[in-house]
Amino acid sequence: MKSKLNLDPKVVDSARSCAGRIASSMQEFIEKHTTVSTERTILRLLGVDGIDDVETPLPNVVVDQIKDAGVLSRGVAYWIGNTMIQTGFSPQEIAEKMSAGELDITKLKLATKEEAEARIMPSVMEALNKINAQTKKREDYIAKIGEGKKPYLYVIVATGNIYEDVIQAQAAGRQGADIIAVIRTTAQSLLDYVPYGPTTEGFGGTYATQENFKIMRKALDDVGEEVGRYIRLCNYSSGMCMAEIAAMGAIERLDVMLNDALYGILFRDINMQRTLVDQFFSRVIIGYSGIIFNSGEDNYLTTDDAYEAAHTVLASQFINEQFAVLANIKEEQMGLGHAFEMDPDMENGFLYELSQAVMAKEIFPKASLKYMPPTKFMTGNIFKGHVQDALFNMISVWSGQSLQLLGMLTEAIHTPHMQDRYLSIENAQYVFNNARDIGSEVEFKAGGIIQERAKFVLGEADELLHTIEEEGLFRTIEQGKFGGVKRARDGGKGLEGVCVLDENYFNPFIPLMMGGVR
Repeated sequence: MKSKLNLDPKVVDSARSCAGRIASSMQEFIEKHTTVSTERTILRLLGVDGIDDVETPLPNVVVDQIKDAGVLSRGVAYWIGNTMIQTGFSPQEIAEKMSAGELDITKLKLATKEEAEARIMPSVMEALNKINAQTKKREDYIAKIGEGKKPYLYVIVATGNIYEDVIQAQAAGRQGADIIAVIRTTAQSLLDYVPYGPTTEGFGGTYATQENFKIMRKALDDVGEEVGRYIRLCNYSSGMCMAEIAAMGAIERLDVMLNDALYGILFRDINMQRTLVDQFFSRVIIGYSGIIFNSGEDNYLTTDDAYEAAHTVLASQFINEQFAVLANIKEEQMGLGHAFEMDPDMENGFLYELSQAVMAKEIFPKASLKYMPPTKFMTGNIFKGHVQDALFNMISVWSGQSLQLLGMLTEAIHTPHMQDRYLSIENAQYVFNNARDIGSEVEFKAGGIIQERAKFVLGEADELLHTIEEEGLFRTIEQGKFGGVKRARDGGKGLEGVCVLDENYFNPFIPLMMGGVR
């Protein structure tokens, strides 16, 4: 398809190839390391669940004991497989006996790596079968009851109480929402464990737990059957437990997960080495499970200027795309992020926003682009805010976005009420219906503001990517080139949970998931 923006395909190819080399360079580092959270994810996939008498999750109990013994570099898959050989216990029984102080798995007779892997494989296949069943259930639902048109109408619930979230989420589904995102409670991303069970207290959101996922999934299935439209569930696969939550999401059939190591590094000060390793395994799980991941480039524009820093968003989209390719994620599952965050007082700001959005669609035509609403310049003036959201909705349908997080006229005032969501959904439906085919009808002036802006931003992104390749991604982050935020390679939270692999390490899930085993 000919570019409406008259983008130079050679520059696009240059940027994409450069991003591929950046991602591949980081992959060399990733494949030599593991983390405590990656190892806990293996346990969760193997069926280890529950808490001990002081509410420590059993995956943490097992991994902490192995780490304290100084042998985490061999990996929990080996230690569990070996213990199954020596004792005949299941992974869950092993975890419970370790928690009770009845078993030290690092002191048992040692089998070979091949023997341990063979012994654990039935449990691995059982886990894959559970995930496969959920993937098929999603496909069957969509085939049976259908789904909404793109851009999917995407709204949030954030009460802190999962049961209240259910009421609000079901109301939003009946009002027309296609995706419900359960906002995670403030600072959960910094917890190095996943809380257990249903939760009724949270600040600014609700705890992401496997039981909460299960409760909300059932609630959305119920209302989806009622209204005749599959409603997708979104939560966060980010933070210190990035891969663990991806596994929980796969098991409980989440459809969309926010997942971006750069976001965690910049905005949550999580150690870059830790979170890049965790991101790879989390994305392998996401890719295998048919989940759409959302990346967090939109957040750069909350700390940096949307006009001046637009090229950093595009550069990061290229890098996130290539990290996803390395995890075997289909293009349709790449929810690359961007946002409508130009200063509304800027002359022609709408044209610059349109240029950026159309450019993202042209460069990533099959991706499920995630478009975020105005937040930085929302003032509490609900009338102006509603107009800002209408302009945002116009660009979304014009440029063919996929996932549209609806703006709320009460942004900067309070967590959305049911009526706020209703007005936002009504706004989007009105604009989408009246301008459904505007993108295929309107051409852009050759050499005009929109085309020239896109070519400039693409050129700047290509230049930035070549600088990143030369200096390395770690150094680029240290210099604060994304979001204007600087982070140190050895700083942030969680570095102590990273270790180098030994020659007997194996993670049985990665090759099977990457190979698409069903």
